[in-house]
Amino acid sequence: MARKKKTADPSETLPETKDLEAPSQDIVEEIEDLQETEETEDIGEIEDTEEKILLIDSDGTVISLARLPKRIPIFPLFHRPMFPGILTMLGGNMPTSEWIRKTMEQTNDIVGLLLVDPEKTDGNSELIEVDSEDQFYQLGTAAYVVNWVELPDKSCQFMMSTLRRFRVLSMTKEDGHFMADVEYIEESEPEEDTSEEIKACGAAIISAIKEIIPHNPIFSQEMNYLLSQVDINKPVMLTDLAVSVTNAKSIDLQEILETEDLTSRMEKTLVLLREEYDLSVLKERINQKIEEKLSKHQREFFLREQLKAIKLELGLEQDRKHLDLQRFKEQFSALKLTEEAKERVHLELERYEMLDEQSPEFYVIHQYLDWVACLPWGVHSKDKLGLRAAERVLNRHHAGLEDVKKRILEFIGVSKLRGSVRGSILCLVGPPGVGKTSLGKSVAEALGRQFYRFSVGGMHDESELKGHRRTYVGAMPGKLLHALRAVKTSNPVIMLDELDKVGASYRGDPFSVLLEILDPEQNQEFQDHYLDIRFDLSNVLFIATANMMDTIPPALIDRMEVIKLSGYILEEKLHIAQKHLLPKLLKECGLQTKQVSFRRDALQRIILEYAKEAGVRSLEKKLHAVLRAVATKIVRGHKRTITLTADNLEDFLGKPIFTEESFHKNPKPGVVRGLAWTPLGGSVLYIESATIARAKNEFKLTGQLGEVMKESSSIAHSYVQALLKKISKKTNFLSKHAVHLHVPAGATPKDGPSAGIAMATSLLSLALDQPVSEALAMTGELTLTGYVLPVGGIKEKVIGAKQAGIYKVILPKENEKDYSELPDHVKEGLSFHLVSHYHEVAEIALELDMAPE
Repeated sequence: MARKKKTADPSETLPETKDLEAPSQDIVEEIEDLQETEETEDIGEIEDTEEKILLIDSDGTVISLARLPKRIPIFPLFHRPMFPGILTMLGGNMPTSEWIRKTMEQTNDIVGLLLVDPEKTDGNSELIEVDSEDQFYQLGTAAYVVNWVELPDKSCQFMMSTLRRFRVLSMTKEDGHFMADVEYIEESEPEEDTSEEIKACGAAIISAIKEIIPHNPIFSQEMNYLLSQVDINKPVMLTDLAVSVTNAKSIDLQEILETEDLTSRMEKTLVLLREEYDLSVLKERINQKIEEKLSKHQREFFLREQLKAIKLELGLEQDRKHLDLQRFKEQFSALKLTEEAKERVHLELERYEMLDEQSPEFYVIHQYLDWVACLPWGVHSKDKLGLRAAERVLNRHHAGLEDVKKRILEFIGVSKLRGSVRGSILCLVGPPGVGKTSLGKSVAEALGRQFYRFSVGGMHDESELKGHRRTYVGAMPGKLLHALRAVKTSNPVIMLDELDKVGASYRGDPFSVLLEILDPEQNQEFQDHYLDIRFDLSNVLFIATANMMDTIPPALIDRMEVIKLSGYILEEKLHIAQKHLLPKLLKECGLQTKQVSFRRDALQRIILEYAKEAGVRSLEKKLHAVLRAVATKIVRGHKRTITLTADNLEDFLGKPIFTEESFHKNPKPGVVRGLAWTPLGGSVLYIESATIARAKNEFKLTGQLGEVMKESSSIAHSYVQALLKKISKKTNFLSKHAVHLHVPAGATPKDGPSAGIAMATSLLSLALDQPVSEALAMTGELTLTGYVLPVGGIKEKVIGAKQAGIYKVILPKENEKDYSELPDHVKEGLSFHLVSHYHEVAEIALELDMAPE
């Protein structure tokens, strides 16, 4: 019988899946009457050889009595098979829907429901089209299309009444879809005198369903309806309906669908029902745990709210928001805010008062107001500008560095005459361990100011200095505002440590922010991204530290007053060890002076052979190592005083780290000592030359030399070759011999022009076969015409020479200014020769009688 299709209405609810009700006796009698009248024309003649089926609509009314065709269209199922006796809704895509509507009119609205084998879909669980008939299972269920609803996307929802199992005999593909020749499987309910085993299985199925109902509220309505309709004497219908409401896997359901033996089918159904029961019990247990936790939290929340309301009514507690608002207003009234800050704070307080405590923005504004309230607006500490007090502080904390102390006292003296230190920015440059950080603390103590230090080394994000904008989640102010909040004054001493190690990245260049911070003309209107209010930093004394100035932009150097710290000589290190390091380390290790003592020769050997550097950091580490070993001995029962001498030092520190090279004790021709500057201080640079058996006039260089140093060696080679013409017996030495020039410590890169006269002296010493005194060192740039040009790092080089035991130094004449600025205690014990031409160098180093140029 033809039916008119329906168009989907958004307000209409699609019919739910339900079991097909068995026809009553009245309906059967109605069908018999229809067959005897002319009203059954739509049914047509039914041959005795064709199977007949009773068709019933979703409301239970008789539709027709139709034939079951032998060839039917296939409706593919991808999730689970369908069992006979079920009224269900199935959805198809647009091509499948059109195919089913087109072909079902030729098959009395009968279609075949076949499950697609999931193992043959290449793991695609959302397969829409089937490519081959091999992908289908061979046993399915015939269904009658009761009605359909067309959806806006042209697909359809079909209401189907499943009828009977069928087996596929053959299958063909037409227009991308499948038609199958099928054989229907005849199934009838057993007689009343069925076996006891079948009756027992039926009773077990009903019992299992009753057990599931209390634990599975989702299917309880369907199962109750199922129990009201099924009969234990109809085990076929009972089994199909029972298995259809489980959540078993499609493979297990298909296996039951294909099982012909009724007893086996019922046993497999019982297994699935038991699994469904276990799953329902587990779900119920999990849901109970979750509900218990939720109800506990809800109960605690309500109790807290009730307690809070009771306390507010009794006056025992005030609203937190009201208290914070009152506190903020009191804090802001006591601060000397700028007009811009007052206006901004007023707006934020109004917003804060209007917002609910549960609003996310409430806590953002609360944090902002807290930061503004905690900054030292207009709070200054009184400066102490007394020179004598400042000098006492510097001398108490630092030994040596007289030139640096003098420069700091000059800075304090100028600040006293000017009345403030406003606009002053210092930069302490020197090797590690020379006391840059401690000098900054001493300056703060001398001025009576708070001190705060943070490192900018490795900083790649400008937001670390200027803060993040409040639009970002978790935004915070920069380190400068953190410093001001910590010291609680607006004129502290802030140390920017490791200035030479600042980096840049895609997040910005911190140096560009430092240009603003360290500029007295700009930092009085410094604006942090988070605060977004101008704050005056002009009263802050900034002290930067660096190991070298090569990586600092010139524009930033121009804004700072650079003070260089060259390092300590042996006498100063001895004084620091005795007066500062040992008392501090003895206290840290829990030792007393009567338990351990250091002789001067022991300290001197530690400095020269274990801690040979410009600063005293390594010296402190070695002294600490010795005291730890002493403490261990005392704990083990040693009673007598332990005295450290040069002879027993190796028992505590092992073999020396720095030892003198063999050629230092046995000078040879071609070996000369130059002087080099390094970030760690000055040091002696040995230069060696030797002849090799190779092509004539070949000049080989090794020692990881830079381009400038290679050029200096070439200049030295050419100049010495010309100079030898004045010495008749050695005129052609360099042209007849291959020479190899090497600078030891090959793993260390070296560069610079200051080794020019040392290289020339090495080549000249080799050519004349005359050694140079081991007590002589030199530095200076050599030109091709023999003139000696000035070089840098004179103080560091002289200190390095003195530490190495050198007592005779050659310096360029044009470095006389640097020589005159050397402290007397550095010059003491050294003999200096200032030269302007290489002839003077040759006369001093090789005692040659050179005619003046």
